[in-house]
Amino acid sequence: MTSNTTSSHATWAQTPERSNRLMMRVMTWISLRLGRRVARSVLHLIAVYFLLFAPSSRRASSEYLRRALGRPARWRDLYRHFFTFAATIHDRVYLVNRRFDLFDFEVHGEDTLRHLLAKGNGLFLMGAHLGSFEVIRALGRKDTDLRVAMLMHEENAQKINAMLAAINPEAVQDIIGLGHIDSMLQVRERLDSGGAVGMLGDRTPGNDTLYPVQILGATAHLPSGPLRMAALLQRPVVFMTGLYLGGNRYAIHFDALADFTHVARAQRAAAVQAALLRYAALLDQYCRKAPYNWFNFFDFWQSAPTTTLPKS
Repeated sequence: MTSNTTSSHATWAQTPERSNRLMMRVMTWISLRLGRRVARSVLHLIAVYFLLFAPSSRRASSEYLRRALGRPARWRDLYRHFFTFAATIHDRVYLVNRRFDLFDFEVHGEDTLRHLLAKGNGLFLMGAHLGSFEVIRALGRKDTDLRVAMLMHEENAQKINAMLAAINPEAVQDIIGLGHIDSMLQVRERLDSGGAVGMLGDRTPGNDTLYPVQILGATAHLPSGPLRMAALLQRPVVFMTGLYLGGNRYAIHFDALADFTHVARAQRAAAVQAALLRYAALLDQYCRKAPYNWFNFFDFWQSAPTTTLPKS
């Protein structure tokens, strides 16, 4: 099984994260001081600002939308893309503060999720920078039977925790930072207690092994680390996304992705490969379904040198 990795991949991952954190800081400040109704009027200015003064993000948006829409992106498409991003960041503030009354959620595939959780062994929720992960965690806070902890790399964990602490200190405990000696122990404890551990599988801030897949008719490269972790811990994986539908509406989707519970070590690499292909197919499906919910504002389809995926 072949795959891709690159030593320059840190730039590929870190550049978009910096712009996303800027948007989060701006929207958090506005939301806490002006309230949702007033603050939403500012979202238009934020979208116009990024449209006019973020050329690299604008080019990436245009290229992505050309693939997702099947036609050249117009200025109003680019604007809508940036506005959707700003809206989900803005809503995060209220979701963290448990203001669920402000939103209308429709949930699809919850039976799949509940069936797996009922077995008591926990599961991984695998998302992407597609829609809002916060609405998934909001579902968990609203329903105490669904406990979701977010797993992320230490640098991002610290910055997200700092932002969440300023909004609602109770939300901080829902994040597990990678890079600690006890990180895997914390993950296993969450799973063994029957909880869910969430990860985003479309980017990595490190030099993870990458695997080539087809998304929107072109080759992209996905990190294999998140699914290898699930395979190592022998747990089921459910794809998740919380798509913004406009106004106060979100559609939450859960789709069975992989079940590594009984996969033998010798079969692990093949199982991870199959899961990566399934994950890519789901990304493709939901990008076409809700194209303005894709928040990777960089060249996601860039090439990388070829290496070999570990066998276990």
